[in-house]
Amino acid sequence: MTHRILTSLATLILMGCVSAPVKAAADPVDADKAVEILGASVAFDTVAGRGKVPAYAEYLKGELIAGGFAEEDVAIEPFGDTSVLMAHYAGRNGATPIVLNAHMDVVEADPADWVRDPFRMETDGTYFYGRGVLDNKYGLTMLVTTLIRLKREGFVPAHDIILVLTGDEETSQATAAELAPRFKAARMVLNTDAGGGTLGDDGTPRYYSIQAGEKTYADYEIVITNPGGHSSRPTGTNAIVDMAGVLERIGAYEFPVQTSDVTLGYFRETAKQTPGELGEAMARFAEDPSDPAADARLSKEPEYVGQIRTTCVATMINGGHAQNALPQHVSANVNCRIFPGVSPEDVLQKLQDIAGTEATVSLPIAGHSSYSSPLDAVVMAAVRKAVDEQAPGLPIIPQMSAGATDSLFFRAEGIPSYGVSGIFMKPSDDYAHGLNERVPVDSIPGALEHWHTLLTELAG
Repeated sequence: MTHRILTSLATLILMGCVSAPVKAAADPVDADKAVEILGASVAFDTVAGRGKVPAYAEYLKGELIAGGFAEEDVAIEPFGDTSVLMAHYAGRNGATPIVLNAHMDVVEADPADWVRDPFRMETDGTYFYGRGVLDNKYGLTMLVTTLIRLKREGFVPAHDIILVLTGDEETSQATAAELAPRFKAARMVLNTDAGGGTLGDDGTPRYYSIQAGEKTYADYEIVITNPGGHSSRPTGTNAIVDMAGVLERIGAYEFPVQTSDVTLGYFRETAKQTPGELGEAMARFAEDPSDPAADARLSKEPEYVGQIRTTCVATMINGGHAQNALPQHVSANVNCRIFPGVSPEDVLQKLQDIAGTEATVSLPIAGHSSYSSPLDAVVMAAVRKAVDEQAPGLPIIPQMSAGATDSLFFRAEGIPSYGVSGIFMKPSDDYAHGLNERVPVDSIPGALEHWHTLLTELAG
């Protein structure tokens, strides 16, 4: 039976509805406040085109002001039908602030497809359900609740803290692209939209991931044109057949192996968690990325091939204009996830070389690329302390995301950016962007303590 959010998180725990697989020490008042904010956040259907982000931003502004922020320190800036929210937490040094990043928008959710109303947070005692309850209103809520707690405690940071909430991360990311250049002096960005703890099927913590890099997303259009003609008079050339050859060549091409400190660290640590020949291949690759056998073994795994090279795959094709006519125009979309530091223009040139002169390759929307962030010792020490609050001694593994977060734009400006979510959950519980999105109820206290530790360590 599904219950509305009517009871406090502390009550759910006392009732035995949830069990804590990791240590957590957050004040029950803060945990209940987080549940309140998260529930209210889900109720704003901040899907692109609905114009609800500004109203959500106003709600969050009200919570921050009620929690101790001066009204002049919380600003909402409109961007078309969306907006951004920025809150300034003054410290003793305003020259090198720490930026906290999350996004307010969510992907579409059709209520007809869901078991529950996607825009009303509900719980069955084990999970909270709702669109955006994980991506990314969970992390956003942890930031807002933690900043309110720090205000209540009278915390004065050594460095300014600036909360930056964007409004279109799930679509154009225009707000992040606009905002990132304003913060070139920032010490770092801490992003809630990546990283976090992984639990095993039995609920035991296995490892914590810190995102320090991400691949560039780029969609290339390939076009082949032909004079066409009547299908009863084949000419020896056919745009559809020619396109098939182009896509076959692209599919067969392997971009060169590439590495970074992040990916080598990832394979070095993940090898310890992975039994058998796959784990052995990871260890060999971490020691010698030129090992052809290790490269070949990792390349067989969809989960890992993107960690060792740029990948490009055909995702859409459109062509022909009549069943009884030779095709005059065929186009295809090739989606590439480009290794950090590689120019999208260089990938375009490689695709053009593979396609040959009969095809034209273009990049209709410019791809944004960045280098990986260094695994700074101060950051890693703070993450170590925060992780130990939930799971002492747990391995910390650097990660490069195949997708894109707002950190991409901050890294492009030379600002070190780290995905350091406080959530611990099983991979099987990750329904982000999918039906019946959910988060474990018992993850909230630990996530709050995680962020409190990170901020007091890094900004204190």
